[in-house]
This record gives sequence, structure tokens and C-alpha cells, in this order.
Amino acid sequence: MRTLLSLAALALLAAPLPAAACSVASGYRVPTNLELVQRADLILLADVVDGASAPGSEEEMQIRIRPIAALKGTIPTGPITLPGAMLDGATELSNPYDLEQPHPQSLAGACIRYAFPHGSRVLFFLKADGDGWAPSAPPFSRWAEDALGDDAPWLQAVRFYAEVGALPEGERKAAMTARRDALKAQDSDPVAQIVAADIDRQLAGPNKPLRKELPPPPAN
Repeated sequence: MRTLLSLAALALLAAPLPAAACSVASGYRVPTNLELVQRADLILLADVVDGASAPGSEEEMQIRIRPIAALKGTIPTGPITLPGAMLDGATELSNPYDLEQPHPQSLAGACIRYAFPHGSRVLFFLKADGDGWAPSAPPFSRWAEDALGDDAPWLQAVRFYAEVGALPEGERKAAMTARRDALKAQDSDPVAQIVAADIDRQLAGPNKPLRKELPPPPAN
């Protein structure tokens, strides 16, 4: 992630909106998109239909989302509520052609995206939480990106990574390489090149740590 290291360092000093600024341990690696897909229990395309918040009280923040499709897991039968999120019509939408960087809000304050315009369509990465769902949202990850069209590059990439994750581990690299090469061959299709570049990043392996491990304490 070319610019993420410097942006993340600035984020740790940013003003808390709405929660206290997060911090990450030395050696923390932002999960790759493939890793993000693998660790989620449910990847849900959903519309943001309602929400509530109490200023300064993260515990009372929530949004209600209406499921459209499940890219991984079983689609819920009705709307679900996500804690720790809020409606905000001034929140900008994700860049649909950038599959590397997370939503700008993930790089400041709480270190994950938590605000969504009413009516926006978002691809949520979720984990089971008792009888409900909660964000599967490591710091600075793409856990909740807007996906306004059915053929959005982000949806294409995540659908493929979900398919790859279902393969035996020994077959995954070959499948990713084949798909990347097929997409690169579509040199007149800019969206194919965007998805191919993201597959290349997954093939490159884990991201570098945001901060190096601290040296061991001096011997007495």
C-alpha cells in the first residue's frame, strides 16, 4: 500500500471522531483484500436504510441495513443492525476505481469507516456477534466500501476472492494467476486492468508492517 504507511501514521495523531483514536501494535499488518475476505463470516451487499446516533456516545450509534446479496455466507432474511456506525449525508463515497486504499475515514480517528450516507449501497465485511453481526474491521481495512453498480470493480474482485477462498489452499495461487493473466489480456478494458492489478497485490503476499517491531530491551 504505497501511501498507507504515511497516512496511517498521521491517522494515529488525528482528532477522535467520534471515538478515541485507535493505535496498533508494532508489527501490525493491514490485511490484504484476500485476507479480509478469508476472515469475514459474512460479506454482504446491502443498502443503508436507517440509523441513529447520540453525539459522543459510540455505544448508542447504529445503522440498519437491508441485505441485497451475500458474496460469502448466508444472506440474512431481513434488515440487520450494525453497532458503532452512524448516518452522515456529508460522508464522501468510496473511489470506485481504487481497490487498494480504504475509505478516507478509515485513515483518521477511529481507524475504520463508521459513517454512511442514507441510501448508500455498501459491501460490508461482517463477523458473527451473538445473535447478530458486527464489523469485521481491522484498522485501516476496506471493511465497508460503497459499491453502487452491479459491475463495480470491488464487487468483481471480492466475488473472485470468495471463490478462491473456497478452493483447496494448494490451488489458490494458480487460480489467481490464471484470472490475473486473463484480465490483463483484456487490454482495452480499464476495469479489467484495475481488478488484475489488485490480484497482483494479493499474489505479492502480506502487506508490510505499519511499524517495525521494537528492538528487545538492553541486557542488564
